[in-house]
Amino acid sequence: MKNPNTSTFLLLFLISLGSHAASAADEHQDFVECLSQKFNNYSSISSNLYTPSNSSYSSILRFSIQSLRFISDSTPKPAAIVQPEHESQIPPVIHCAKASGLQIRTRSGGHDYEGQSYVAHVPFVILDLIKLNEITVDASEKTAWVGSGATNGALYYAVAQKSPVLGFPAGVSITLGMGGHVSGGGYGMLLRKYGLAADQVIDARIVNVNSTILDRKSMGEHLFWAIRGGGGASFGVITAWKVQLVDVPEKVTVFNIGKTLEQNATQLIHKWQSIAPEFVDDLFLRIIIKPETVRSETQVTNRTIRAIFNAQFLGKIDTLLPLMQKIFPELRLVKEDCTELSWIESVLFFLDFPIAAREKLLNRLQPKVRFFKAKSDYVQKPIPGFGLEGVWRLMLEAVANQSVIIFSPYGGRMAEIPASATPFPHRTGNLYMIQHIIFWDESQSQDSESYISWMGRLYTYFAPFVSSSPRQTYFNYRDLDIGANNPNGETSYEQAGIWGKKYFSDNFDRLVRVKTMVDPHNFFKDEQSIPPVALKI
Repeated sequence: MKNPNTSTFLLLFLISLGSHAASAADEHQDFVECLSQKFNNYSSISSNLYTPSNSSYSSILRFSIQSLRFISDSTPKPAAIVQPEHESQIPPVIHCAKASGLQIRTRSGGHDYEGQSYVAHVPFVILDLIKLNEITVDASEKTAWVGSGATNGALYYAVAQKSPVLGFPAGVSITLGMGGHVSGGGYGMLLRKYGLAADQVIDARIVNVNSTILDRKSMGEHLFWAIRGGGGASFGVITAWKVQLVDVPEKVTVFNIGKTLEQNATQLIHKWQSIAPEFVDDLFLRIIIKPETVRSETQVTNRTIRAIFNAQFLGKIDTLLPLMQKIFPELRLVKEDCTELSWIESVLFFLDFPIAAREKLLNRLQPKVRFFKAKSDYVQKPIPGFGLEGVWRLMLEAVANQSVIIFSPYGGRMAEIPASATPFPHRTGNLYMIQHIIFWDESQSQDSESYISWMGRLYTYFAPFVSSSPRQTYFNYRDLDIGANNPNGETSYEQAGIWGKKYFSDNFDRLVRVKTMVDPHNFFKDEQSIPPVALKI
């Protein structure tokens, strides 16, 4: 005989499910009906509107998701996905989302590390900017207008089509959506020469909470400051950036040199920490560190760590070699290690693409989408050798087989830009940034918590060796472990400051003031959005 309490619970649970499903249906129906009233020509948007009843809904949702952690059946799904073809189609979406009680998640490339551009634990719609991807390059003025839905790979391609001696300082990965990448800062191999992508923004277009389309002049300098490194999704929907392109030589030099622990990698990394930020601005030499299985001559397999010294020099080999001999002779760089390429060919080189396959830069799909968890840190004094050896021990654990740690040097132009110039504060005082990543495959998804736990242990281990009070981290490498807002209610300045100070340091207070001016009722919000406050701070 069934337990009556169990039967009652089951009945209530089923009623709750039915009620939730009906509520979700009502939400998207209200939203769709509102759009039909707001658009004079509803068919102009209806073909780009997807609800759960559409056969294309799932494929549209999944297309730009770059982490399998956020594809499960239990992951909250949007009431609707809208893919505007023009910025004029965005104001009605904002109006109708507010009228229907829905939040907006804005997605441009889907690389956000915690899935916040397409996941919410409240009723929401996705504003997918993938079709706002127009790029207009003016080589004579050295500028470009870039739609938020364009990728940085598409921008690199468009610039190279116009000029072999112009480039742009953005990320190495070519599927990054420019809307989010630039609004969080954006960095790549040109970091030490030209700073961040956000440092090159000279104009922008944004749709605000009142559904008004603004440019730099009409939005004002406070908001223009905030969206260049403070995360655009807190303040509105950025539709396009106007960026300053940068000069690159006809030939750059690239190299990859791998060293294992048995080949003195620890000592090389230890020295690199002190000298890499002091290199000439034209040289960016980062280190990619991975565990590796090697087989000896006796067919015995061993585990070790390989450090790949990965470099781009804005000049020719003959200039680079004597420079390296002077500042880093221990690396033993020789001419045979180096390759001279055009700047756009160097982009392909770092992606391990054939250098003639320029069209690959236009591909929005990553070669492999996996599960991953990532964090970041900033280092202000060299990590001692024993500290590095502790990292190697963690990376040689079986669970860390697909872990990667990347050391990216600062100095150069980064040290010349004031910390308050944009919301991105991590300028002077930092030798380099660390990105910690662990990947795992779909077949290992049942063990996801073990990989996430390992990342937590690694992050804890690094604590004595990195910045503190607060422990700094990079906004584009989102990490909800460091703090989050209340998903269903108001978030205080103090609560948001727990994570906000780590991303933005003293610039967090100014971001809060801008938010309070432009979105006082906090419509544009997520787990780590800037909150407004009623009182001056």
